[in-house]
Amino acid sequence: MDSHEGHDHAHPSEGPHHGDLVELGNEEFHAEVVHGEAGSVTVYILDSAAKVAVPIDATELTINVSHDGNAEQFKLAAERDASDPEAKSSRFTIKDEELASDLDSHDATSKLVVSINGKSYSGKIEHQHESEHSHDDGHKH
Repeated sequence: MDSHEGHDHAHPSEGPHHGDLVELGNEEFHAEVVHGEAGSVTVYILDSAAKVAVPIDATELTINVSHDGNAEQFKLAAERDASDPEAKSSRFTIKDEELASDLDSHDATSKLVVSINGKSYSGKIEHQHESEHSHDDGHKH
């Protein structure tokens, strides 16, 4: 019985770029973490409903990763999306194989830290693996 399939849930589980969502603040914003080719990782800053890009004036955001007792920090530089206004960006990118594999690792804990409108936000990056991840759910757009 999949009669409830098409309804929007209060808790979005996937962003517009099919990445993993990170709640920032009390769902004031979301960050969407997308893995690309060859170790590229892109983070999009989204609104509270995780649907609309929110350009911010930060020049970078940080992903802190800890595993096996080691902590590492990765800086993602602002890379304006085509629709972003001058001097603001809703997209941040890095090309780093190590970060990409850490984000996929079950043993690593990853946290995203970003400043939005002068306020610091952080959220845990949880990679959705086989659970809750079906590609034939009739994509709701």
